[in-house]
Amino acid sequence: MPDNLTFTIIKPTAFKNNHTGAILKMINEAGFVVKAMKITRLMPGQAGAFYAVHKDKPFYQSLVNYMSSGPIVVAILEKDNAVSDYRKLIGATDPTKADEGTIRKLFATSLEKNAVHGSDSDENANIESDFFFSKLERI
Repeated sequence: MPDNLTFTIIKPTAFKNNHTGAILKMINEAGFVVKAMKITRLMPGQAGAFYAVHKDKPFYQSLVNYMSSGPIVVAILEKDNAVSDYRKLIGATDPTKADEGTIRKLFATSLEKNAVHGSDSDENANIESDFFFSKLERI
């Protein structure tokens, strides 16, 4: 995946609280183009596989439980410098430390329920996109 694509998840609480439209509007207004998107729900095994990189961390099981607790929106986004620009748009993982006007500052309810996931590298954007989308599903 070139450096003009990234991957995001709108997490269960943000979806449940009807923030999907507002989050997508912010993404669009920041100049991102949605290349693929769908609503889905992770089974615990799928959430565990997606977050396997955190398997040895104390928050792993709680994260798996949370991410399989309800519907999510997954999307591939396109823009120059996509990963870094999206990380700026979403803000710090801990919403209490996120800059004003960022997605997490506006829509997160806690550190775990921080509204969105965003890839942290071009390599992970590719891996994460492939987890949810086939090559045929991408626009």
